[in-house]
Amino acid sequence: MISNIPILQVEGLTVYLGKYLALRDVSFQLEPGTNTAIVGPNGAGKSTLVQAVLDLIPRSSGNVQIFGRPITRLGHLRQQIGYMPQNFIFDRSFPISVFELVALGWTKKGERANKLAAVEQALVRTDALHLRNQAIGTLSGGQFKRVLLAYCLVAPRQLLVLDEAFAGVDAQGTAEFYTLLNQIKQEQGWTILQVSHDIDMVNQNCDRVICLNQTVVCSGTPEFALSQENLLATYGPSFTRYHHQHR
Repeated sequence: MISNIPILQVEGLTVYLGKYLALRDVSFQLEPGTNTAIVGPNGAGKSTLVQAVLDLIPRSSGNVQIFGRPITRLGHLRQQIGYMPQNFIFDRSFPISVFELVALGWTKKGERANKLAAVEQALVRTDALHLRNQAIGTLSGGQFKRVLLAYCLVAPRQLLVLDEAFAGVDAQGTAEFYTLLNQIKQEQGWTILQVSHDIDMVNQNCDRVICLNQTVVCSGTPEFALSQENLLATYGPSFTRYHHQHR
């Protein structure tokens, strides 16, 4: 069964972007039900790692397995992956409502009544039902993130991948989103892989941390990976940890 094997297993992943070595010999795995953060400086390859894991960009070498299968042979299991990219680029004048966007996440054919109920339930769960008839181009950054989370929630998923999901969201909105994400993770049994710059939020909310700077500098519990020594090794000697309060 899927629950008896790693949700994601990456071995020796190397990625060149043109002639630039973006990732070198990256290996890690995600156990079911865990929330793992990737942290590191700008240009460390965090988004490249996420995209390579999801087979959105080519790998130069290395293997990626999701649910115990090679990423290139997932078939229908690909529908079990939810993905929130760092920049969701769309035409803000495109006439699509929040309800219609979330409905695109429904993966079952037919069953219209179930589909409508699932979309409404996902919007309720993400506190976005009041936005259901609003055009997506009119949403704030925080509202749009909630709608994308509802999109991921409308159908069963096992793996949720977030690439800087909280970019453009203020501190309070980030804290509220993390609370909501953790609640849904517990309810749905999601495994989460996320890229984040917010060390404090990662420390408070994640089970595992991967410190990345082209290759894995270290990985482990937040207490270990986010120690001053490991953060300096990851970010360099100019690193200063900034603590802020989420109200």
